[in-house]
Amino acid sequence: MSALENSESVNTSPSLSHPSLSDLEFRILEFERSWWRFAGAKESAIKELFDLSAPRYYQILNDLIDRQDALEASPMLVKRLRRLREARTSARTTR
Repeated sequence: MSALENSESVNTSPSLSHPSLSDLEFRILEFERSWWRFAGAKESAIKELFDLSAPRYYQILNDLIDRQDALEASPMLVKRLRRLREARTSARTTR
């Protein structure tokens, strides 16, 4: 099953909701919650679902997880993504 075939689950899941998040931002958070369900590489799914390059997707995601409204919409997910980003940043600075 391709990422496009699974895109409905990304677009319609009721688990996240916040009026100040755009549709794209909402879909990105939902994708991060469940990207492992998509066949193939994550970057391929990003291209298929969002029509964004991987670097642009990660720019949007990094900005998004710093926002309070994203934290309010999905606190556990945003905190997990922040921890992962901090771990990657720490690993790069210790090299």
